[in-house]
Amino acid sequence: MYNYEKREEMENYELLTIGYEGRKIDDFISRLKQYNTTCLIDVREIPISRKKGFSKSSLKERLENENIKYIHIKALGSPSVIRKKLRADKDYNSFFNEYSNHLTNNIDIIRNLYNNILEGTNCLMCFERSPEKCHRSIVANKIKEFNGEKIQIKHI
Repeated sequence: MYNYEKREEMENYELLTIGYEGRKIDDFISRLKQYNTTCLIDVREIPISRKKGFSKSSLKERLENENIKYIHIKALGSPSVIRKKLRADKDYNSFFNEYSNHLTNNIDIIRNLYNNILEGTNCLMCFERSPEKCHRSIVANKIKEFNGEKIQIKHI
């Protein structure tokens, strides 16, 4: 059940985002711990990786050993048709518009995520190192809309 009272009391809340591109798993975990992350939210559609330690099962196990909860939300991944179009035309404005529309059409996913991030320090994760080129920024901004802009987004 959603706690409206808690929402009203929230003054400043930080939502972290991180990309693992160019990082080793130990450095990635250290970065999460540096920011006291209690829950990592994987927003990749397909949570597999060629980089050692970043596929769903091994990442979840490692995070649990570090007392960080792992959640994968496939529905927040960028749909393959949108990703393929971006690869072909390199048009990030179009990509972000299409992905934002995708989230607007699936707003219950964002609402549920917002309700779950009111506890602890949460971090959205995807591959892309640069938040300006990653859909996790759009997810973070959509979440921010749910509490009257009180959430502060920090890309780590």
